[in-house]
Amino acid sequence: MKLKFISKIDYLLLLCIVFLTSIGIAFIYSSGFNSDGVNVSREYIKQIIWLGIGLVLLIAVSAFDYRQLNKYSLHFYVAMIAMLLYTRFFGRLVNGARSWIGIGDFGIQPSELTKIAFILFLSKYLAGSQNEDPTKRFLKSLVILGIPMGVILLQPDLGTATVFLPTFLFMCFMANIPVRYLLIVFFTGMTTVVLTVLPVWETEILRKSVPAIHILTNFKLRMLVFVALLGITVIGVIGFILFRKKYYYWITYAFGILTTSILGSVAAGKVMKPYQIARLIVFIDPYSDPKGAGWNIIQSKTAIGAGGLLGRGFLQGSQSHRRFLPQQSTDFIFSIFSEEMGFIGGVAMYAAFLCILLRILYVIKQTTNNYSCYIASGILGMFFYHFIVNVGMVMGIMPITGIPLPFMSYGGSALITNMIAIGLIMSINSRRLDFSSAI
Repeated sequence: MKLKFISKIDYLLLLCIVFLTSIGIAFIYSSGFNSDGVNVSREYIKQIIWLGIGLVLLIAVSAFDYRQLNKYSLHFYVAMIAMLLYTRFFGRLVNGARSWIGIGDFGIQPSELTKIAFILFLSKYLAGSQNEDPTKRFLKSLVILGIPMGVILLQPDLGTATVFLPTFLFMCFMANIPVRYLLIVFFTGMTTVVLTVLPVWETEILRKSVPAIHILTNFKLRMLVFVALLGITVIGVIGFILFRKKYYYWITYAFGILTTSILGSVAAGKVMKPYQIARLIVFIDPYSDPKGAGWNIIQSKTAIGAGGLLGRGFLQGSQSHRRFLPQQSTDFIFSIFSEEMGFIGGVAMYAAFLCILLRILYVIKQTTNNYSCYIASGILGMFFYHFIVNVGMVMGIMPITGIPLPFMSYGGSALITNMIAIGLIMSINSRRLDFSSAI
């Protein structure tokens, strides 16, 4: 039995994980050195401990029949929502968000583990609702998404909350939810972000008055626009019900997105602080606030550029050792890695991530039931989004959202979540030809 389990391990996937976590620990260690050559941090020791725990969980989950999780996914989902609510009111305040619970230096971030609970429960629902009306199916899925995402936004932790959107879209696409419904989620999210950041963009980046943006800065005007948009949406709904004309449907579709977006921007403005909103747009012109919101991007790009082709060498990075990069062991670990290992090192890291994503795609293609397909699709969306946003963020081509780089950034909760996710992929892959308990 043991030999059978060992023979089913995806060693290529495991090799990529070991490679990324190893270099992650190495550069977390490097980030701890100061300009005097003294290591003033013990984060790498804690990361090694978390890695040990994560590897045990990876093996345990991969050995466990993932299909049995179907029975407990609702309980796991509800438990994590309860933990998120507890964290919102009684958690530890870190970097402006109340998203941690724990004792002393060790703590967990429930929002990270909630990603797994969300994927499992949404997969259960999608797999069991194949014959439901597509609209009802989409709306129920949206509720499953909205509850954890809404609570996380209240912490407020925008970065982690945004991860749920691509995960949701990947899963629903594979579940044959109509694309027009998924586009509602996508366009509503994008429009909400635009309407939220425009006032800050006017004052921080453009630095001149734009009359049209005054609608977004004056609460009464914004509410007036909201009521008008809502009225048009209602007219569209009534018109479609009475006359069944397609243009009424598209009026409802377009103005419904605008109505929801403007309401969402009001809520976001209440929850998020101006400096958090500024971080979303400062990548457009980091020199508009070089010593404030733009500092991270400027220093990150400097570090990456300084690495050149071959890098400065391990433990030779000046940007990190001189503490020019805030959160250098978490959000900006790729900047340190690039400075010391250069372009060649970056290519090797990209290759490892590409291999992970391709292996997950292979598992999706080979799955024998919908439940496993949706789980793997959600994990693919989660990893893809994390990688694209983190790398784009440190290169200055995407907003700074506090998204860590999987397997490399410092953080126990994220590492354990990622290890559990890989364990699920291995469990699915090793049982793809076992039809005895197929869901």
